[in-house]
Amino acid sequence: MDIFLIVLAIVATALAAAILAWSRGRAAGGDVAGLARAAEKLVSMQNELAGRLSQIAEQSTTAQSQLGERLQAQERALSKTLEERLGEVTKRVHEGLEKSAAQSAITLGDLRERLAIIHTAQETITKLSTQVVGLQDILSNKQARGAFGEIQLERIVADLLPPAEYSFQATIDGRQRVDCLLHLPPPYGPLAIDAKFPLEGYRALREATDEPARIQAQRSFAASVVTHIRDIAEKYIVPGMTAEGALMFLPSEAVYAELHAGFPEVVERAHRLRVFIVSPTTLWATLNTMRAILKDVRMQEQAGLIQKEVGALLRDVVRLDERVAKLQTHFEHTTEDMRSIRISAEKVTKRAERIGEVRLEEPELPLPSVGIASAKTPD
Repeated sequence: MDIFLIVLAIVATALAAAILAWSRGRAAGGDVAGLARAAEKLVSMQNELAGRLSQIAEQSTTAQSQLGERLQAQERALSKTLEERLGEVTKRVHEGLEKSAAQSAITLGDLRERLAIIHTAQETITKLSTQVVGLQDILSNKQARGAFGEIQLERIVADLLPPAEYSFQATIDGRQRVDCLLHLPPPYGPLAIDAKFPLEGYRALREATDEPARIQAQRSFAASVVTHIRDIAEKYIVPGMTAEGALMFLPSEAVYAELHAGFPEVVERAHRLRVFIVSPTTLWATLNTMRAILKDVRMQEQAGLIQKEVGALLRDVVRLDERVAKLQTHFEHTTEDMRSIRISAEKVTKRAERIGEVRLEEPELPLPSVGIASAKTPD
């Protein structure tokens, strides 16, 4: 718009100068030379006007080119910023997926290892169960039998429980030493396990050939087992310091089966004294139950920590949602800015096109007929 005003002003000035020159020439009585000078001046001003118009057109073209370059630079910078942000988000998501996959692989590996340990323990217990029937031929002295029972007890306990949940050869009340002490949480308390192997009475019972010898062997076997039960009840059940019961471990499935099959009164007496007799198989099942109890107790103890971590995780999720919403708002603002920029660019382009379509024609000024006629030589 300013360009057109400038052009109109220049044209108006030129016309005014031409008219003034013409008027002066006419007032001078038809000065032909003055009129010629005015015409030349008008031509000069027209040439100057054409030059200025050409310069204005060049400046307009340069400004349009610079504006286009600026718009392209801004568009490239915006595209680069968007690509960098999208790349960062993609990288974070990829790292999270890789971390989850690694943790899952570690968990599955630990599970396979634990299942392998349990399977190995079951195979070991099965082999021991099939071979322990012939203990009377292998173990001939009392010390060897005691060592065998303690070793088997330690192996079963170590296979099923974590090291922090038991102690071997632990003392109770600072005086009595027990083969194994399970550290059960309140309100249970420490549980004692003592290994006993009444092999002499069992061997005499199996070797009896007549009824009197069998009766005598039964009495001897029952008395030996009852003595062990009474010793365990007196030594390893201490009110306020240990659990209300104790376990007597028989390392032979055959002895355990004979006791429960032929001596129910001995088993009932053991129950009254709160001494529970177990074999390798039943001890394995009992320790599995205790392990579940210990796991439940540990989970209850960690419930507060788990709730705290879940709360922290929830806050992290909320914070992540807020940041995603902010990122979406930035994207929306960026899209709106791009739309505004494109609209402005279209307007500038249309204005430049309209400027380019303008045609500037030189005005044709008619020469005054009176002045020309007065300039002729009189006949």
